Formats: sequence, structure tokens, C-alpha cells
Amino acid sequence: MKLWSSLEGKNIWVTGGAGHLGGPITAELDRCGAKVLCLDLPGRAESFVAEHKLSRTAPASVDLCEIGAVSRGVPELLRTHGTPDAVVHLVFASSSGQRLEEMSAETFATTLTKALPPTFEFCRTVAEAMKPRGGGSIVLFSSMYGIVSPDPRVYVAPMTPNPIDYGANKAAILQMTRYFAVHYGPAKIRFNAITPGPFPNPKVQETDPAFIQRLSAKTALQRIGQREEIVGPTLFLLTDSASYVTGQSLSVDGGWTVM
Repeated sequence: MKLWSSLEGKNIWVTGGAGHLGGPITAELDRCGAKVLCLDLPGRAESFVAEHKLSRTAPASVDLCEIGAVSRGVPELLRTHGTPDAVVHLVFASSSGQRLEEMSAETFATTLTKALPPTFEFCRTVAEAMKPRGGGSIVLFSSMYGIVSPDPRVYVAPMTPNPIDYGANKAAILQMTRYFAVHYGPAKIRFNAITPGPFPNPKVQETDPAFIQRLSAKTALQRIGQREEIVGPTLFLLTDSASYVTGQSLSVDGGWTVM
């Protein structure tokens, strides 16, 4: 049974591919010999590819939280770069720092509009392009907060708990994954989700060690995740080793959601 070697020479897209979790995935796919398309907001993918000297990775700029940009941009990407063998879709939307009592219905709706219709359009467009070939793998990204509610005790004032609109859209991503998996199963296109736990960015780790301790205490492993630890589970779902896995959510959360 082939492992990472089954990715060699494959055409793989990573959206949000220059980000905190997307970056390590992009870099490892490049190292494994895949032909990678790193998609991110203007300038980010280009800077990431140059900084890390990724020889097999092409950068592309597109805002995948805008339905118009998805409708126009994805068909052009398919024409330019070819139909991918696999996709990792990390793009997300969320309000910033708003408590539930303060959030307007319009703000809540804006997040869902930026998160869900573009993801639906992106996944359907790519899956339809994959159908004639008879196979493919698409990995979406949810969150532990698509499964459980944030614990307000972790977010000591002036922090605000992870916002409700983020969790609602991440829960919807899990159902979208299941629905797409069933719909495209006859075409041998697999849909799965990675559901990360606490992976705070380096700035938060440096500036708020008390918060990191509170996050760590919520996990069975008593620590936060290091971003490189998202790579193996993601690549597994892309490879031939996961050829009989579809419609699943793989939690990478140190045991957060089982406690």
C-alpha cells in the first residue's frame, strides 16, 4: 500500500496555503513531489513560495470568501493549472472579537455568506471538473467549535469567546462534507474533513502564556497543537492509504472533543 509516495507528481491545490496551518501542508506536499497550487489572498502565496523556496509550488491570488471571485476565478484556475487530483480547502470567515450579546444578525449572516456559499461553489466546481476523470480527494477544514461550544472560562476578560458565527459555519462544513461525499461517491470523489483543536498562532503563544495554559488544560494530552501536527492527518486523507475513507471528520485536537 502506497503512503506519501502516492502524492508524487499529483496536482494538488491548497487554499489558504500560505496561512498558519496551510503553510506546513503546502511545504510538505512540495517536499513529497506533488505539483502544488498555493491559493491565498493577494501577495501572500507569492511571498510564502519565495520565502520557503518551494520549487514545485505555484502561487495564485484569489479571495475565496467572495462568491463572485470563486465563480470567475476557479474556472480560470482549472484552465490554467488543470484539474487537481486533490484539494485541501482551509479558507474560513469569522467576525472579530464580538460577543454574542453584541453581534448583530447582519454580522452573523455576513460570516455565513462569506463562508458557506463560496465553499459550496468552490467544491462543486472542482468536483464537477474531477468527474470525467473518475476520482479525486477534497479535504475541507472544520473546527472543534463546529462540534462543541467554546468554554467561556478559557477566555478571560478582555478576551472574547470564539464567536458563534465561526462555530455555526464550521458545523455546516461538516454537514457539507457528508453531503458532498454521498453525492460524489459514485464518481469516486472522496470528501473528508479535518477538524482541528487548539492551534493558536505563534503571536498568541508568545504574548499570552496563561491563555495557552488554559487551552492545554482542556485537552487529554494537556498541550496545544503544533502546526506541523496537522500535516500528517491531512496528507493521509489525500493519499491512496485513505482510498476507502469518505464523508468523515478526523479530529486533530489532542482529545479536546472527547472530554
